[in-house]
Order: sequence, then structure tokens, then C-alpha cells
Amino acid sequence: MSMSENPFGQVLVALVTPFTADGEVDWAGVAKHIDDVITAGADGIVVTGTTGETSTLTDAEKLRLVEVGKDVAAGRAKIIMGGGSNETAHAMQLARQSEKAGADGNMIVTPYYNKPTQAGILTHFRMIADATDLPVILYDIPGRTGVAIAYETLLRAAKHPNILAVKDAKGDLAQVSRVLNQTDLLYFSGDDPNVLPHLSIGATGLIGVTANIAATPYRQMVDAVNAGDLKTATAAHKQLEPLVRAVMTHVPGTVAAKYILHGLGRITSPRVRLPLVGPEEWEAAEIEDEIDLVKNIPGVDFSNFRPDRNAAAGGALPKIAGTTR
Repeated sequence: MSMSENPFGQVLVALVTPFTADGEVDWAGVAKHIDDVITAGADGIVVTGTTGETSTLTDAEKLRLVEVGKDVAAGRAKIIMGGGSNETAHAMQLARQSEKAGADGNMIVTPYYNKPTQAGILTHFRMIADATDLPVILYDIPGRTGVAIAYETLLRAAKHPNILAVKDAKGDLAQVSRVLNQTDLLYFSGDDPNVLPHLSIGATGLIGVTANIAATPYRQMVDAVNAGDLKTATAAHKQLEPLVRAVMTHVPGTVAAKYILHGLGRITSPRVRLPLVGPEEWEAAEIEDEIDLVKNIPGVDFSNFRPDRNAAAGGALPKIAGTTR
């Protein structure tokens, strides 16, 4: 698939936002981490998404993350601004600002907490897509937003010239197949355990949390599917399974990913912002037990894994409170 058909890439990392121990953005750490995942095989980066702790980033931080991402990527990967807002006017403003900051696309989450009707969801999507010339990924994650994007709504949204893709974290593979049959939308797996099942029925790629730690096997999986080599793709899926379980099962993915990245020495602190907190002792033990089952993942050496439960404990209050317009 050419970039003219797919402006986002195929192996997209839902990027964690590295913080200092006191909860401020570690800008040098952000740049290093972006370079690391691109070097490991990512061709797209979603900054300021759920995994990037969008709910506790200020708008200024979100836009600077786009700018840093563009500088570091230097054309090697697309930079997508994630998150959006459950206020349509705010989401439109963020979309325009992200375009000025150099973003290659916007990922728009279904409005959360408000629980709008499908008509409200569609209007929200269309107005944000109208706000810029950037290509748009819709983010369907009812477990977090409280409302799923209905099949009929996806069909109607697909008629908008800027709405090109869906990140699916709903797990309804039958609906994915229906939408792929009825539209030209690109699908990205937003559920780490289901990346290969999504790819096998026609998804374009993934937007993954575990890819923060191990982008290389996802690159191998996607390349193998592109080549029609299910055996190689399945081998990568099996390699990743215990790591995916470690990241996605016991605590929020952001928390686990930062805990593991810090234990590998790839970020300087595992700190998250409140109300997220680091893993409790028993949760950390479960994560570490899963890590013990990880074998021979390319690009990741767990023989030097040194988790720090004390450094991860609790959560931080940043100096500037809240997301502001």
C-alpha cells in the first residue's frame, strides 16, 4: 500500500509520554524514546493519545509533543496527534493547532462521558474533520468512552473526504469485516492481543501500546502479512503474547509500559500523573511473572530487566493543572 493510499503508516506506536520523577514532561526522554521506536521499526507515532496520558497533558504540552515528534522523526515516520476532546469546539481547536504544529494526521476519540447519540457522535467527527485538511483516524473504544461507534455511523462517516481510518479497540471482528466490505476505511488494531486477528481479516496495521517496548516484532508481523506469510506472522504473535499480557492485563497499559521501559533503562522514570498511579506490590509481581515468560523477542533484552517498584509508586501532580483551552 502506498503512502498516498495510507498516509499514516502501518506500525504505529501509541506513545507513552516520559515524565521526570516529579511528573513534568521529560523532553529529552521523549525525543530519545521516539527515536528508539522508529529505529525499531515503527513508521507512525501517535502522541497525546490515551497511552500518552492525554487527559492530564496541557494543550501546550500536546502541541510541543507534535513538534518534537516531527523534529525527531525527520520524515522517517508519520506523527499523529491523538486524544481530541469530549467538547467539540475544543477538539476542533486542537485539530487546527496540531495542523499548524506539523501533525500528519489527527486521531479523534468518540466523545467520552457525555454519552451522545450516534447523530451527535457523527456531527462531532464531521466538524473536527472539517476543521483541517489533515487525514483523520476515528478511535472506537467504548470501554473508555461509554459509547461505541455503530456500524451505520461508520458507513456515514466514511463518506467524509478527510475521514480515512478507524482505530478499533472494540473487539468486534464481525463489524470490522462488514465495514471493510462496505467502505474504503483503513483499519488499525487498537487492541494489542488482537493485532494478528485484525490483520488477518484485512486491517492495515496497528496502533499499539506494547510496541513502545517491542516495535520490531510488530514490524516483522506486518511485513509478513503483507507478504502473505502467515507462519512468520504467527510466530511473531506467539513471541509477543506474554509481553502483551504483562502490559495489558494487570494495570492500565500506560502504567505497565512505563514500568517495563524504566526497568529496561529506556526511560529515566516510570512516573505517571494522577489519578494514574504506579503498580502496587502485587501488581508489579504479576507483571514481572509475565516478563519471566518472554523469550527471544528481537530488539528487547530482558536479561538486564531491573524493575524499580519504589520509583514507580504513587502518581505525580504536575505544576500546571489540567488541560486548558
